[in-house]
Amino acid sequence: MIDSPDIGVEASGARRANVIGLGLIGGSIALGLRAQGWHVSGDDTDERIVAAARTSGAIDVAGLDPGAEITFVAVPVLAVADQVKRALSETSGVVTDVGSVKSPVCRAIDDRRFVGGHPMAGSELDGLDGAQADLFGGAVWVLTPVSDTDDATFALVTSIVASLGAEVVAIGPDRHDHLVAVVSHVPHLTAATLMGLASERAEEHAALLRLAAGGFRDMTRVASGRPGIWLDICAENRTAITGALDELIEGLNEVRRIIDTDDRDALLDRLQQARHARTNLPSRVVHPEELAEVRIPIPDRTGAAAEVFTLAAELSVNIASFEVVHVVESNRGVAVVLVKPGPTDTPMAAPMKARGGRPASVEEVARATVRGIDAKRPVFYVPARWALIMLVVRNLPRFVFNRLNI
Repeated sequence: MIDSPDIGVEASGARRANVIGLGLIGGSIALGLRAQGWHVSGDDTDERIVAAARTSGAIDVAGLDPGAEITFVAVPVLAVADQVKRALSETSGVVTDVGSVKSPVCRAIDDRRFVGGHPMAGSELDGLDGAQADLFGGAVWVLTPVSDTDDATFALVTSIVASLGAEVVAIGPDRHDHLVAVVSHVPHLTAATLMGLASERAEEHAALLRLAAGGFRDMTRVASGRPGIWLDICAENRTAITGALDELIEGLNEVRRIIDTDDRDALLDRLQQARHARTNLPSRVVHPEELAEVRIPIPDRTGAAAEVFTLAAELSVNIASFEVVHVVESNRGVAVVLVKPGPTDTPMAAPMKARGGRPASVEEVARATVRGIDAKRPVFYVPARWALIMLVVRNLPRFVFNRLNI
């Protein structure tokens, strides 16, 4: 069922969005946008879900708003490409998706109004009933720009996603799929396997599951997710998942060997490394006063702004805010980036000393970075590339260099 256009929406000045697919993620996006005053139109293949979304206040109207500023596609991964094409055809705004596999859809869609996305958030609750406006607070939301992603599209999607409380990270589609196989897909399959093992053993030892303490419950929590979606995910990301499973199996075999040979030193080393890595998982920016502003001159070329964001992800630099300002009298724009200063003892600090222990000047680094972008080389291959960000956030509390004569 499609509602008649709401004539009062344009007059009210409310920002307008579409959400295709009103499950847990789509419903949460709709609720989050409505909480900020957006007018949200929603669509789903199940009309009962659309009706429930209207009744619960997740959406304002059913159907697609042709003039919506943005459309979120939140459908199963095998259906994403078709629904993205539909949104691009039937609406005039930007389009993004939320699927957990990115390479197939990014290859299938060649449109400057699209950028792929994947919010790393979820709930043990299923469907629209589990949707909540603050689901993305503190969560990582990955965007996967490609070489011809439009800067305006990327900047708009970034700002809207960030307004939902998420931390935006930009990486390429292929790299996303390999990384997510390790941190999301294989952990889910591992949890399901471990839960299945415990369940089988429980048939022999009735008290086993009653002994399951917090650690076991935490590790297997994700196994309570909806099974059906994983069939498509495993089909679409088969290569990356099987590769990560091979690495996990190899690692477990090594642990088995260490335990079997009673190699206590090797076991202690492995456990200490794991503890250190777990303790140092990245945290989210929470104190605005700790942020440093960096204004990066960029050429007026498609994809230049996305390269800056992708570079930050390569360097583990945490971007809290991002926008692009176009300079009317120049062929360059300015990427305004708020970043969180990082620790000075990280491996990233090493290249800072590449010039006999003396960091390159900000001017030298900025010029090298802009030259790298102008040459259309991947910016992360420029030798002094990351010093642009690390030098500034380490040595100056607040720095602006959009006036450099580059």
